[in-house]
Amino acid sequence: MSEDETATESGELHKNARQDVIAVDPDDNEQGLVNRLDAHTGDGIRHRAFTCLVFDHEDRILLAQRAPNKRLWDTHWDGTVASHPVEGQTQKEATEQRLEEELGITPDQYNDLRVTDKFEYKRYYPNEGVEWEVCAVLKVTLDDISLDPVEEEIGGMLWVDYEHLNTNPRLYRQLRLCPWFEIAMRRDFE
Repeated sequence: MSEDETATESGELHKNARQDVIAVDPDDNEQGLVNRLDAHTGDGIRHRAFTCLVFDHEDRILLAQRAPNKRLWDTHWDGTVASHPVEGQTQKEATEQRLEEELGITPDQYNDLRVTDKFEYKRYYPNEGVEWEVCAVLKVTLDDISLDPVEEEIGGMLWVDYEHLNTNPRLYRQLRLCPWFEIAMRRDFE
């Protein structure tokens, strides 16, 4: 990894430069740990990831805007959180952790966190990097929609009727949705 790959615009080491992700084969079998920044630069390294779609009892999805300090897909809208499990962590455990870290959502606000899908995708983010992931999709419905978003993670939030979002993509195109969320949503309605 070169200094150019690990430095931010201000010349500081990017926080992801010292973290690892789990490299996987196309069937999501672990292949060892790889540096997170290496996995997201150049042609990338296939790794394990997840996205969690958070709903309320009116079938609205909570879209969360990625903070402007995110290295990839900054200010894009996600459905709702996405990240990577660490070594020894299940997808559910990683999701529970990120829901609390990013939005202040605790397990006492839901009881139905479940894995609903898994897919592989690869997308380049112009001049910044790549996502090449085997992505698990988890869903949860909140009984209590109280949120406490962390500004370093979340730029904005928006509750949207999920079926309307899928049926009318042109009405929402100004939101610039994250590619993994668009794939997960499309697969939900196939």
